[in-house]
Amino acid sequence: MTKALLSALAGQPVIVGAGLAGLSAALHLRQPCIILTPSPLGLDAASSLAQGGIAAAIGADDSPALHAADTLAAGAGLSVPEVVRRVTTAAPQVIQTLLDWGVPFARKNGALDLHLEAAHSRKRILHVGGDGSGAAIMQTLIRRVQARESITVLEGTCLNGLMVQDGRLQGVYTSAGFVPTSACLVASGGIGALYSEATSPGTVQGAGLAHAVRAGARVADMEFTQFHPTALKTGSMTGRRPLVSEAVRGAGAILVDERGERFTDELQSRDVVARAIFAHIREGHDVFLDGRHLRGAVFSQQFPGITAACHAIGVDPERDPIPVSPAMHYHMGGLDVNERGRTSVSGLWAAGEAACTGLHGANRLASNSLLEAFLTGQWAAEDIDHVKHQTVPLRSVPTRSALSVSFDRIPKLMSEYAGILRDENGLQALLHATLPDAETNDGALVAALVAQSALMRRESRGSHYRTDYPEITDPYRTTLTFSDLPVPERLLS
Repeated sequence: MTKALLSALAGQPVIVGAGLAGLSAALHLRQPCIILTPSPLGLDAASSLAQGGIAAAIGADDSPALHAADTLAAGAGLSVPEVVRRVTTAAPQVIQTLLDWGVPFARKNGALDLHLEAAHSRKRILHVGGDGSGAAIMQTLIRRVQARESITVLEGTCLNGLMVQDGRLQGVYTSAGFVPTSACLVASGGIGALYSEATSPGTVQGAGLAHAVRAGARVADMEFTQFHPTALKTGSMTGRRPLVSEAVRGAGAILVDERGERFTDELQSRDVVARAIFAHIREGHDVFLDGRHLRGAVFSQQFPGITAACHAIGVDPERDPIPVSPAMHYHMGGLDVNERGRTSVSGLWAAGEAACTGLHGANRLASNSLLEAFLTGQWAAEDIDHVKHQTVPLRSVPTRSALSVSFDRIPKLMSEYAGILRDENGLQALLHATLPDAETNDGALVAALVAQSALMRRESRGSHYRTDYPEITDPYRTTLTFSDLPVPERLLS
């Protein structure tokens, strides 16, 4: 990357991340923009791994109000009703836009084919290629991005920091150099790779969130980390685990142990099912998802991607139960944003999993993530277009090298102390271990924010379960900024 090219891009909005939220924002912007992505488009984006599909109330027996009610129920009292209403009302139009753009949603007898997933009261999940929905949607948007000359994609380029002066964004530091700009959208995804076992790519470590927090941005609901109940048990101790979609249980698969006995209701919300599986495993059992007798088509026809993942470990899902266990899947918390995607730092927006919009509350409803990513990217873009941007000329720009990216200890610490079950001692241990490196290590900062927020929430709600505070109390939100974290020396006193 030459300085001349970066200079030519000065003043353009910068989008950090190339998942569905980032691509949606780029396509909705009415001005030239820049996308930063450490990988080629479509690779290492959690959006591409989404299997189940995208939720929208388009069935004859469905309505946005019913979709909203299911979302609020899953959110365990912390979803923001107005945000939920706005998103579920907009969902049918999102589907129409994606259809217009060329997404080949599956059809049955000419009508769009709708699936059922856990905690949904109606069939409302649109899908592509059985279990390849995220990849198909992403590929459609990638083609549109590549065809638009006004979008500059900087592949192999990472965010190294944000320059904020007098409370306003003045530019972004990248691994390719500095870009002066007064508008940046953080759409860099979640924090899954900070756990030893997760369904997300290894690059999803919360770096964009960490840079925003160091720049003064506020975060919300950081303690709510959703574990998917049924990740494929591959035998590997760490790394990304293939997902066995919620849609498999929606199609009739049941959870059994090594004796072939059921032990929980498979269609409860994700947090309840994940805790039930976790508890059963801790009691010494193995857990399997039995999809040998699904309703409708055979397993390999409905779920070709999952079938291939099973075959890779020597399991034939049409003959064998699938070994599963929970894995970190989705972060409901993130950068605290308003209805337009604005963070607490002027000139800085956030969208998708990097943002906390209030839609998911304490527990995300299945297949609402792609919907939220598309909409929040769109809404942030519309707001960026309406804001008058003025980049202040800088006489000199201080150099900024990348912060430490070593986080070898963090996945083990996060899984042990901020996993499905938590308590005061474990969370304090996590805070002690990560806070001293929070200024220079992105993973350490995110881990410290999760630990501090989880310590503040002395109750059990949704995906956050404290064994020392198992009861639920009155609803409240947790918010933090970098300055709210304890000073490391105080932890030792």
